[in-house]
Amino acid sequence: MKKLLIAALAFVSATSVAYAAGDAAAGKTKAAACAACHMADGNSMIPNFPKIAGQHATYIENQLAAFKAGTRKDATMLGMTAALAPQDMADVGAYFASQSTSIGTANAEKAAAGKKVFLGGNKGTGLSACMACHGPSGKGNAGAKFPSLRGQHTIYTIKQLKDFRSGTRSNVMMNDIAAKMSDAEIESVAEFIQGLH
Repeated sequence: MKKLLIAALAFVSATSVAYAAGDAAAGKTKAAACAACHMADGNSMIPNFPKIAGQHATYIENQLAAFKAGTRKDATMLGMTAALAPQDMADVGAYFASQSTSIGTANAEKAAAGKKVFLGGNKGTGLSACMACHGPSGKGNAGAKFPSLRGQHTIYTIKQLKDFRSGTRSNVMMNDIAAKMSDAEIESVAEFIQGLH
């Protein structure tokens, strides 16, 4: 009986994972509306709109759900996510995750200062290194739900860090980290991230 119960639980678990997984092919069709801001492959050409190509599928899925629920605020994204079902979000996430991130170029002087903060933090203010969560190459950690940052637009990253610092965007860990960052640190880290390979 115990073996049967374990087998049944394993089957339910396996089928749940299979159902929840996104389908990149279906996501390509569902992501057509995203192209207006993010481009068809997720490599936005407009620095106010994030690059989402190569982002972790679960991160995209979670952010779409947050926009739909209104826990992450953006009027455009609220409208774009209104009709999306959870499977649609998983499919869109899978599609953009399957794309390659284009890497930008960075201002060398600012990026050098940003690299120090990204890799080493600031011991004087208790600021932890960005790489502690996002990795030395900025690829993040899908399992821990830490997003990939590599190649992200400087302007977009600056806005997100300032929104975390002010509390406009809510994430307890990032609110605490950004609160310890000066404007100069935010700008230099964002510059470094844009050119991060």
